[in-house]
Amino acid sequence: MRVMIDTNVLLSSIIFRSSSTVSVIRASTQGPHELLLSTFVIEEARAVVARKWPKRREALEQYLLQLSFETIVTPLTPEPDLFDIRDPNDYPVLYSAIIGAADVFVTGDKDFVDVDVETPTIMTPAEFERFFSH
Repeated sequence: MRVMIDTNVLLSSIIFRSSSTVSVIRASTQGPHELLLSTFVIEEARAVVARKWPKRREALEQYLLQLSFETIVTPLTPEPDLFDIRDPNDYPVLYSAIIGAADVFVTGDKDFVDVDVETPTIMTPAEFERFFSH
């Protein structure tokens, strides 16, 4: 199963060591799943860490170097109107999951809850952990 994670899941696993987000990453890299990260999520994570936790920038880079994942290149101009989402800044994230053929998109962002897309299935880290982390 191809699993894409949102920026908040990536950062929670590094900065806060949240058990459910760490489980998502572990299951996606060590189990039968394949972890996907979009260039948009990687750059957003770098920007957030630089702004909020500048002393953790090297930790993020080391984590990304050690993590096994497929990079999905987010187009500079994603195809518009494939789905409706409250925050337009979130559009490229889910668009990347769609073009990357993700089966599941894991996010803690509530703006994705009501988004109507057939694929990927949108789940919280806790939902993913409950269903797929064994």
